[in-house]
Amino acid sequence: MKLFIKIALIIFLCFASYSINAQSYISKVWVSDLGNGTYKNPILYADYSDPDVCRVGHDYYMTASSFNCIPGLPVLHSKDMVNWTIIGHAISRMPEYASFGEGVNHGGGVWAPSIRHHNGEFYIYYGDPDLGIFMTKSQNPAGRWEPLTLVKEGKGLIDPCPLFDDDGKVYLAHAYAGSRAGIKSLLAVTRLTPDGKKTIGESKVIYDGHDIDPTIEGPKFYKRNGYYYIFAPAGGVATGWQLAMRSKDIFGPYERKVVMEQGNTPINGPHQGAWVDTTTGEDWFFHFQDVGAMGRLVHLQPMIWKNDWPVIGEDKDNKGCGNPVSTYKKPNAGNIYPITTPVESDEFSTNNLSLQWQWHANPQSWWYFANQEKGCLSLYSIPVADDYKNLWSVPNLLLQKIPAPEFIATIKLTFKPDTRYYGERTGLVVMGIDYGLLSFESSENGYILSQNECIDAEKGAKETVNESVILKEPAVYLRVKMSPDTSCVFSYSTDDKNYKKLGKSFKAREGKWIGAKIGTFCIRPIQKNDGGRVDIDWFRVTE
Repeated sequence: MKLFIKIALIIFLCFASYSINAQSYISKVWVSDLGNGTYKNPILYADYSDPDVCRVGHDYYMTASSFNCIPGLPVLHSKDMVNWTIIGHAISRMPEYASFGEGVNHGGGVWAPSIRHHNGEFYIYYGDPDLGIFMTKSQNPAGRWEPLTLVKEGKGLIDPCPLFDDDGKVYLAHAYAGSRAGIKSLLAVTRLTPDGKKTIGESKVIYDGHDIDPTIEGPKFYKRNGYYYIFAPAGGVATGWQLAMRSKDIFGPYERKVVMEQGNTPINGPHQGAWVDTTTGEDWFFHFQDVGAMGRLVHLQPMIWKNDWPVIGEDKDNKGCGNPVSTYKKPNAGNIYPITTPVESDEFSTNNLSLQWQWHANPQSWWYFANQEKGCLSLYSIPVADDYKNLWSVPNLLLQKIPAPEFIATIKLTFKPDTRYYGERTGLVVMGIDYGLLSFESSENGYILSQNECIDAEKGAKETVNESVILKEPAVYLRVKMSPDTSCVFSYSTDDKNYKKLGKSFKAREGKWIGAKIGTFCIRPIQKNDGGRVDIDWFRVTE
């Protein structure tokens, strides 16, 4: 009996230890699920800009803007709308006929997509501000998606969302980008062919927001109780409000109502997202909050219907317009699901790149080798242009989203430059319009490790070297610690135990329509027919 008790005690302690360690690991990233039937906003402390969500049965699927980053159109999955994992991407390359070719199209590419499920298939529509409106579809959101179809060609056509009507007709709402179309603050609706792949006729403007809803955009199309609804944000990304419009006729006229605004909350510009219901009849709304260098963070708000109008957030004065919540009970609060977050760390133990990684432009197949046998990722150096000034124009930046308001990212790498010349380099970078990095470069004296920064990289500024050291060995651990005020401190180690600070604190800054990102690269300064590489053992994000 005593032996049985001892064995039971050992098993209990082992499970208790595992539970504590698991919780300790979970706490190292931003976790929205508070574990007691409630959640805190943002539900995703990461730059999933312009989120849209649809429900299929008991599952929820999200996509978001990816702009110039490839693979694009991330697809995330959740069982409870609070805990999310990334399961794939809908596009592996931007259209080959895009004017930027293999270069970096900062701020272009995928703008404000929508995701819908119809007749057993998932549809994603997005606007490319330079080319037009595109569509792709798939029966398996975690699998392969069809090649892109150009639904409507034209500059400045953005933020499309389809509506599959009860009578089999298909419609599309969209907005206009003033930077390309020469007009903004308008919403339009057009017919689509039954397969949703082409427009029929011209778009018809159905709402003009110039007078009271400037910069109205991001329409999301729904039908309920005989009304056609368009949910749309107005007033600008950082300072705007959320509208709902309704009409009995799909082409209008539409009534409008402000259904959510910031009020006295710290959640600025709460808008542009998705209405989603649950199988038990609850209603919820996703939106983003622009916080600068950290990007556009995803929030979840409760929603109810009053007199056929949505009310989003908490409507404390009962006037039909809500304010964002910071904490709230979870959807279907009685159901408990595992705490999950999108992947961040990577041990490079498979023969594919993990789903959090994106290139800054369409990749070449030879840029990397996911070497499962050696358990590392090899990045091969690419030659930079003759007029190279900084990393802004480098396409093979391999980056991921900032994962939390405070974190440490560490990369272990071994540099193997070409011995025929000097100047190849790799490193750890925090990338944006301004960027800071640890640069590891081959030289005739050994390996130069320097902490550099570039202010106004978009304008062609050159990097400044703040401090440098000479290392004799090609293997090194590079680290950056980011604080909630986006200040970054860089350090390095040769044994992963003793880290030495290098250079000065750098203030992260957002990119072009995206938050700052972290990652690595490998480049060479000469147009030789071959080059060196860097072998990356792991990339780890910790508390």
